[in-house]
Amino acid sequence: MSNAAKVDAFLNKAGVFYFLTADGEQPRGRPFGFHMLVGDRVYLGCGTFKNVFKELTANPRVEVLAMAGEEFLRYDGKATVVKDEALIAKVREIMPDIMALYDKNGWEMGLFYLEGGHAEIRGMMDLKEEFDV
Repeated sequence: MSNAAKVDAFLNKAGVFYFLTADGEQPRGRPFGFHMLVGDRVYLGCGTFKNVFKELTANPRVEVLAMAGEEFLRYDGKATVVKDEALIAKVREIMPDIMALYDKNGWEMGLFYLEGGHAEIRGMMDLKEEFDV
């Protein structure tokens, strides 16, 4: 299993995970649920009209935090925005209702992956696995 697939599998187990950005000097965290593994990259996405997207483009150093049972994942890197219609088509397959809402309102889905990513899977008191993504 690739390291990206390990991150994707953990996010699947967690269901909801937290996406962490910075708004100037203020840290910000939000619950996310969408992610998809394509090739050897885990893509995340949110509306380009949202503050979170503005924050990750202003300061692309971000982190994902997810809990699954007694383990948690920390995954950080530089958010790299991609514009790819083939990827958007996959998002439409995964989340047709959300994308229909975006289309109805003229919103754009911003997709990104974490470049130079590093991940840790930990128990409450110990490191289980650490790897680059």
